[in-house]
Amino acid sequence: MKRKYKVNTGREVIEREYNYIPVRYIIAVLIAIAEIAAIIGIVIALCYYVPYFYTLCAITTAACVIRICASDDNPDYKIPWLICVICIPIAGFMLYFMFYSRKLSKRYIKRIKEVQSFNYERDDEDILSEIAREDESAASQARMLSSISYSHVFRDTRQTYFPSGEAMWESMLRDLESAESFIFMEYFIIEEGVFWNSILDILKRKAKAGVDVRVMYDDIGCMSTLPGDYNKILEKDGIKSVIFSKLRGSADNEFNNRSHRKILVVDGKIGYTGGVNIADEYVNKTVRFGHWKDTAIRIEGEGVYELTKLFLSSFGLNSKDLPSIPENAYPECETMGAGGYLIPFGDGPKPIYKRNVAKCAIQNMIATATDYVYMTTPYLIIDNDLCADIERAALRRVDVRIVVPHVPDKKLVFAITRSFYSRLMDAGVKIYEYEPGFIHAKSYVADGKYAMIGTVNLDYRSLVHHFENGIWMYKTESIADIKADIDETVEKCIEITPEVLAKSINSRFLTPKVIHAIVRIFAPML
Repeated sequence: MKRKYKVNTGREVIEREYNYIPVRYIIAVLIAIAEIAAIIGIVIALCYYVPYFYTLCAITTAACVIRICASDDNPDYKIPWLICVICIPIAGFMLYFMFYSRKLSKRYIKRIKEVQSFNYERDDEDILSEIAREDESAASQARMLSSISYSHVFRDTRQTYFPSGEAMWESMLRDLESAESFIFMEYFIIEEGVFWNSILDILKRKAKAGVDVRVMYDDIGCMSTLPGDYNKILEKDGIKSVIFSKLRGSADNEFNNRSHRKILVVDGKIGYTGGVNIADEYVNKTVRFGHWKDTAIRIEGEGVYELTKLFLSSFGLNSKDLPSIPENAYPECETMGAGGYLIPFGDGPKPIYKRNVAKCAIQNMIATATDYVYMTTPYLIIDNDLCADIERAALRRVDVRIVVPHVPDKKLVFAITRSFYSRLMDAGVKIYEYEPGFIHAKSYVADGKYAMIGTVNLDYRSLVHHFENGIWMYKTESIADIKADIDETVEKCIEITPEVLAKSINSRFLTPKVIHAIVRIFAPML
C-alpha cells in the first residue's frame, strides 16, 4: 500500500511516496503469524491423533503454571500469563513458551560478550565515598544504580536542561556543526521533515569531510515514518546506519523488546538525551495532539562516556559484523567546574539487565523523599509495587504530583492511565492533565536534591520491556531548572479532582468500567 506525503525541507515542500507499511514489515508479520499458527496447529493435531498426547499437554500446562508462580517476576506480569495458559487450551502454553521471556540466540550471546570490549575502565570508589560523606542515602542510591545498570558515577559534568524540543533543536544543530571526530545518533523514531532534514544536511557534510557518522533507529518505531531500506539510503551518503532489532518474522520477542532510547553523542564530549525523537511533532512543526510538551538535557564532560558506551553496545549488537571503536571514543575532558554528581544509565529487558533499572531508581527517589516528588509522563500504567510506593509517599505528607497529557495520543492507553487516578488521589497524590495538549516529557525530581530525565515513561513498555536510557542526578545545577519547568507546566494544567474525574468519565469515557478492569489485567502485555 502506497502513501503520498509532503515533506517540508525548510527550503521547499516536496511530495514523496513510499509504502505506508513497507513490504518487508508485512512479510515479517505474516511469517510470524504463520509460524505461531503452524506450531499451535501441529500440537493440536497431535492431541487428536496421538494417544495420550493430550495428557502430556495437560501436564505441560500444569508445569507452566507452576513455573510462572515460582518465578521471580512481578506478580502483575504473572497474572495475565496465568490467565492465558489456564484459559486457552493448548495454545496458551505454546504462547507462553514463545513470548514469556526473551530468548537470546547463541550468536547474540556471543556478540554481547564481544561488545564488552567497547567498555572503559573507571573506579568509582573515591566519588562514592565523597557522596557518602555528604549524604549516605544518596551514596546508597548511586551504588545501587551504578551496580544494576553496569554504569559509573561522574562529577564535574556540565548540564543544560531544555524545557522543549525546540530549545534542544537549536543547541543540537550548533553542536553537530562543531563535530570533528564522530557523531553517534540512536533514536526510537526518525521521520523526514524540517527537524530531521536540518540534521541530515549536517550529517552528510560531516561524513563527506571524514567525520565518523553513525545513525541507528528502531525498526518498529520507524515502521510508518521511513522507507524500509532507509539505512541503505543513508549509507550512500557515507553515513553508517544500523536498524535496531530488524524484524525477520520470528515468533519471539523481536516485536516486543524495542529500543526506546534517544542518544546523541558528539566527539565523546557532548551528549544529549530526553524524550525528544527526531520528528516534526516533537518540535511543534506539525500538530497532532495539541501543543507537544517535551524535555531534554545536554551534558558535557566525562559523563558522556556512558552515552558513548550505550550507543556502541547497541550498534555492535545490531551490526552484521562487529564494528570498530574510534580511538578517541572516551577522550580526556577539560575541567567544567560543574557541581553535583550524575549517573547516565541504560535499561532493558531480562536477561540483558537483571533488574528493572529505571524502576529501581524511581522507587528510591520516591522512598527517600521528605518534601516533594514531581513526575511528568505521557502514560501512567504502573504495577502495584510502584503504585504502592507512590501512595506511601503521599501518605507521609510528601507533596506528590504527577503530570500527564490532557489530549491523548492513544485512547486505550489514556483510559488505562485514568483508571489509576482514584486510587492515587485517595492517598493524597495530585494528578494534573496538561490542558494545551500532549506531554511527552519524562522528568522526575525530588526534594531539590535528586532528579532523573531520559526516555523512561511510567508504563510497562518502558519499565519492563523496552531498552531505555536516562540520567540520574544528585545536587546538580539543572535540578532547579527541572523543578521550575514542572511548576510552570502545572500552571497550564487541569488539576484532577474526584468531581472532575467523574465528569470526564460520564462525558468522555464511553468504554464501560468493566472493560477497563479487564484491560488493566492485561496492561503488562500492552
